[in-house]
Amino acid sequence: MATAKKVSEEKTKPKKAAAKPADKVKKAVAAKPKATAATKKTSSASSSTKAKKIGDAERYRMIEVAAYYIAEKHHFSGNTADYWIQAEQEINAKYPK
Repeated sequence: MATAKKVSEEKTKPKKAAAKPADKVKKAVAAKPKATAATKKTSSASSSTKAKKIGDAERYRMIEVAAYYIAEKHHFSGNTADYWIQAEQEINAKYPK
């Protein structure tokens, strides 16, 4: 019986991790050039004028919501396709593809 217990204890012991090489050499990283004041102003101004890119699913959802509010404004009396087209035009003007 002593041997069965000894075998089960050996199976439950955690295994040692493989030895890692101690002398890893770190690669030098080139320093990035610092941005000047002119570069900072240009980059922040251009990012604010750029239109936000949106995905197809998000664009569809935005058109759907806009069409609903357009229809609501007209008391839901009219052609739903006309509301959808108007909403598409509004969203495409705000967020060009």
